[in-house]
Amino acid sequence: MSREGLDVQEAVTDAPAATTTAAPARAPLPDTAAVQRQASAARRRRRAGMWALRLLLVVVWLGSWEAAATWWIDPFFYSKPSAIWHRLVEWFDIGTQFGSVWEQILITLEEAVLGFVIGAAAGVVLGVLLGRSRYLADVLAPFIKAANAVPRIVLASLFIIWFGFGLASKVATVVVLVFFAVFFNAFTGAREVDRNLLDNARILGASRLQVLGTIVLPSATSWILSSLHTAFGFALIGAVVGEYAGASKGLGLLISNAQGTFDSAGIYAGMIIITVVALVAEWLLTMLENRLLRWRPSASRSSAEVV
Repeated sequence: MSREGLDVQEAVTDAPAATTTAAPARAPLPDTAAVQRQASAARRRRRAGMWALRLLLVVVWLGSWEAAATWWIDPFFYSKPSAIWHRLVEWFDIGTQFGSVWEQILITLEEAVLGFVIGAAAGVVLGVLLGRSRYLADVLAPFIKAANAVPRIVLASLFIIWFGFGLASKVATVVVLVFFAVFFNAFTGAREVDRNLLDNARILGASRLQVLGTIVLPSATSWILSSLHTAFGFALIGAVVGEYAGASKGLGLLISNAQGTFDSAGIYAGMIIITVVALVAEWLLTMLENRLLRWRPSASRSSAEVV
């Protein structure tokens, strides 16, 4: 066979191999922006569905309550949503027997916020210190447990005897309620710090103050912040209980007066105002928590977000 024939045969036999080894065509990459838009739309639809279901539950609950109070149960004892609405309109439009309803709200908020700040600060400081000192924790444990076991309503009565009907007795009641709610979480958070981090910091020559400020407090932050949500609810409860025991102004006085005059609508109206104030405070605390925990991974913050 001639040289030209051999070259042609080699070219023919090599052609299939060349075609079989050709790189397969790559699939087109997904549009990242489109995927993000779809995920965002799905989240919006889910949130809208949740709010629609919540609204439906509220409408069914209030409607059934209104119907029951109209035809089956005595509204004098159980009231009904329409009467509660009229009482709220009356309070915000005309006022209460003790002055403007806004004045009552501000007085209760002042008592709650002052007691909350003092009680939370004391709870964090003492909780972290005892959490890092096992000896002091063992010494003071019986006294802390005994103080926590004392009924708060009894303390509110004692505080009124000691400090009078003014601001001080209400703040003292709030401090007692808030302190223990924050203390136990701060204590646990300080105890749960990773021991390897502590050992490494000590090996590198960190002082006790440096370990406390750079490791212990950041590690206990999530524990402390989670307790603040519950603690502010306790602060409102403490302010209302103190006012209920004896006061000249405040939401607790409105509820106590409504009870004394058999005004069930007034009791529910006071409860609704307190609930709204607590929800607004919860929203503000959640914003503060998300800002303070921004350094943590987003997955760890998602559980703290309010839908």
